[in-house]
Amino acid sequence: MVFGDSLSASYGMSTEAGWVTLLEQRLQSKYADYHIINASISGETALGGRNRIRQALETHRPQIVILELGANDGLRGASIKSIYENLAAIIERCQQNNALVLLAGMRLPPNYGMTYTQKFQAIFTQLAENYQVKLIPFLLDGFGDKHEFFQADGIHPTEVAQKKIVENVWEVLQTMFKTEQVATNPDI
Repeated sequence: MVFGDSLSASYGMSTEAGWVTLLEQRLQSKYADYHIINASISGETALGGRNRIRQALETHRPQIVILELGANDGLRGASIKSIYENLAAIIERCQQNNALVLLAGMRLPPNYGMTYTQKFQAIFTQLAENYQVKLIPFLLDGFGDKHEFFQADGIHPTEVAQKKIVENVWEVLQTMFKTEQVATNPDI
């Protein structure tokens, strides 16, 4: 199950062009018994995710949760402590439901100030270490300032960028299959 915000909800493009659909296609070619549920909502915050994770887990019963939240909180200047606590609560709920977590790290533009952006980025590393979950260091790694990878708003990835996001996710996700931590439930 992908549990995220607009970056995972195919903002500004068709669902078929988004990285989650492309990841499902890749997954089907390698592990045909598995499928992906996209429980992402544009504009979602870590608090919003915290409030709806229980229901999502009960409804979908995923074996792996790709957690891609926090960017909207950072863009709104939310406190580092609240972002951490809300993401931690989501991870804890997933682990209580025997779902493995793959955490997608995010970064903020430099105009938020060096101190805040560094503390924000550290949230993801700290969570991965504290909860022993897999981490994609930066979901948009490799984009740089290439304009073709971003929509006009300068924040949301274009259709061209979706394949790069899949590569960033797949690099870590495939290790979760290789270690055979993924058992019999084919929902991700």
